[in-house]
Amino acid sequence: MGLMDGKVALVTGAGRGIGRAVAMSLAQAGAQVVVNDFGGDLHGEATEQTPAQEVVAEIEGLGGQAVANGGNVASAEDAAGMVQTAIDSFGKIDAVVNVAGILRDAYFHKMAPEQWKAVIDVHLNGTYNVARAAMEHFRAQESGSFVHFTSTSGLVGNTGQANYAAAKMGIVGLSRVIAMEGARFNVRSNCISPFAWTRMIEAIPVTSDDMAEAFDKFRRNASAEQIAPVATYLVSAAAKDVTGNIFGVRGNEIYLMSQPRPIRTLHKGDGWTPEDLAQTLEPALRHDLYGLESSDGYYAWDPI
Repeated sequence: MGLMDGKVALVTGAGRGIGRAVAMSLAQAGAQVVVNDFGGDLHGEATEQTPAQEVVAEIEGLGGQAVANGGNVASAEDAAGMVQTAIDSFGKIDAVVNVAGILRDAYFHKMAPEQWKAVIDVHLNGTYNVARAAMEHFRAQESGSFVHFTSTSGLVGNTGQANYAAAKMGIVGLSRVIAMEGARFNVRSNCISPFAWTRMIEAIPVTSDDMAEAFDKFRRNASAEQIAPVATYLVSAAAKDVTGNIFGVRGNEIYLMSQPRPIRTLHKGDGWTPEDLAQTLEPALRHDLYGLESSDGYYAWDPI
């Protein structure tokens, strides 16, 4: 018996990389899988819509059940169609894993409105569109589980990715509220912040020998297949008490990520003036203020 026997799961962006690995893992755990992939490139431009069909063929070749869907998560109509595909093909929907994504990297002062909008539309609006379509069914059947993909580009930060960071932090807030509102209907929602060698990482320009060496280690030690079991576990009944959380997965390491909470407080009985704050705030909080390290600086050790 697999953890997902008798369950139906929808995975977006499942034609390649992490999405493909998640779809394969779910199928191996017994789920019937809707394999969604728009067939787009890293910039969101449509290409031949064959990746989803290829993954379906792999799953069927291993004795599993799957169906392809070529919808675009940025379209609410397409997102509703993905959920309907699950119901038409397998009779219900039990789990959604939102993986689909694109990159449009640029320094913020050079970021064009279309670069901002494209990334927000796919990552944040796309996550909303698919989750919103599935939520109606989850509430009616009083069960269901979401896993959404965030990123340390949002949780910690990376230069050149203001659009991506904003979308990925937005997904964290969205997931948290879905979890809170869904609890009374036995609907869970969690996030994964993945470290894995994918097309997105491959597209980052290598600018030094040190960077090339670091990328080579990353390629060898952090795979999409190491992310997938965590997603499968989180949408399964085995994780029935886990909701509203963020998990980092890096090689064979799994992190429970922190969420914003107060860590220090300053109080002045008669209130604060700007001058009072100038004298007090930074000296009092100096050792607790966050620096400007990026995600690659924060995770300074190799994945294992």
